[in-house]
Amino acid sequence: MGMFIHKLDGNWLKHPFWKTAFPLNNPKDIKAIKSSGITHVWIDTGKGDDVETKQNDTVATHEPQQNTVKPEEKPHQVSLQDEIEVAREVLARAKQETIQMFQDARMGNSLNMQGASSLVDDITQSVSRNAAAMLSITRIKTKDDYTYLHSVAVCALMIALGKQLNYSGDIQALGMAGLLHDIGKTFVPDEVLNKPGKLNDAEFRIVQDHPLKGWQHLKDNADVDDVCLDVCLHHHERVDGKGYPDQLSDDDLSLVARMGAVCDVYDAITSTRCYKSGWEPAEALKKMAEWKDGHFDEAVFNAFVKTIGIYPVGTLLKLKSKRLAIVLEQSSKTLLKPKIKVFFSCNSNAPIPSKVIDLSRSQEEVQSIENPESWGFDRQHIMDVISA
Repeated sequence: MGMFIHKLDGNWLKHPFWKTAFPLNNPKDIKAIKSSGITHVWIDTGKGDDVETKQNDTVATHEPQQNTVKPEEKPHQVSLQDEIEVAREVLARAKQETIQMFQDARMGNSLNMQGASSLVDDITQSVSRNAAAMLSITRIKTKDDYTYLHSVAVCALMIALGKQLNYSGDIQALGMAGLLHDIGKTFVPDEVLNKPGKLNDAEFRIVQDHPLKGWQHLKDNADVDDVCLDVCLHHHERVDGKGYPDQLSDDDLSLVARMGAVCDVYDAITSTRCYKSGWEPAEALKKMAEWKDGHFDEAVFNAFVKTIGIYPVGTLLKLKSKRLAIVLEQSSKTLLKPKIKVFFSCNSNAPIPSKVIDLSRSQEEVQSIENPESWGFDRQHIMDVISA
C-alpha cells in the first residue's frame, strides 16, 4: 500500500486494470493484481513508497525513500444553485474549445491537448463539487450545437460514472475519452451528419466509419492515451456483439468502452437532433433499461442509474397534490424519493410560491413524469426555476 504502480507486466487484456499507472491505495487492487497472474510490476518511487526494507535486509541496494501518496484533495461540495453559474461559465468555454478541436481535426491539424486537458480539469472539478449542475447545464443544447456539446456532456457523464464505479484509474482520462470520443464525426460530410430524414444504407455506413476515423486521427498523438483511443474506437460496440466497428462482445469489451457506450447513448437520446426531439431523462432511462440485455453491460448501466438517479435532476414531476415540481437532487435513502422544488399548480394552471420538499421525509408522492413542453416550459425555464 502506498506504492505508485508505473507499469503492469503482461498483456493488458489479461488483467483487470484499464490504466496501468495508478496509486496503490485500495487493498482490493492488491488482491486483483495477485489473482490476475501478474508476476512483476514496475513502481515509481518518486510518486509513491519504495519496497519496505527490514533492519538486516541485505537485498536492498539503497535506502528506501519516504515518499507517500498524498490523498487527492476533494473539492468542497456545494449546492446545485451555487454550482450552476460556475457550470455555465465552464460550458461556454467548453463549447468554444470543442468547436476549435473539431475544426483542427477537420483541417488535419494536431489537437491542442493542453487546452483540452485544462478543460477536462475544470469539468472534473465542477462534477466533484456538484455533478448535477454540469449534467443539467449540458442538456441545454440545440440541434445546431449538438455535435460539440454532446462531447462535453459525455465528458461530464464519464467522470461522474467513474466516480460512482470507484474507477481505479485516472478519472480525468475518462473525461478526456468522453471529450474526444466523437472526434471522428468531423470526417462525416455535413449533409450526412445533419440530414433531417432517415439515412440510407450508404449514408449509414459513412456514419459508422466515424469511430475508426477518429481513432486513426488520434492514434499517433503522443498525448492521447489508451483509454481515450479505446473509447473513441469502441463506444458503439454492444455486449451482444452487434455493435460496430469490430463487433466486440463480452470479455473483449473493456470497462471504459462499456462506460462510453452508456454515456454516449444517454446523452444522444436526451438531446434534440436535426431529425428528432430529445426524450426526457427519466423516459430515456426507461428505454435504455429495456435495451440493456443486449446493448449495455448491466453492472455499468445500474451504476449509471445511480449516478444520475431514476428521476434525474431537472425532471418535471406531477405530484398527487396536483402540483408540478422539478427534481433538485437525489436522496441518499432511495432513488425514488428525490429532493424537489414545487413551483406550479395544476388546478389553477398558474405559478405558486416555490417550496423545496425532501420526498424521503414527506407524505407527498409522485404521480407521474411530465413533459415540460406539454406545460409550455422549455429547458431554460426549468433551469431558471432550479436557480431561483
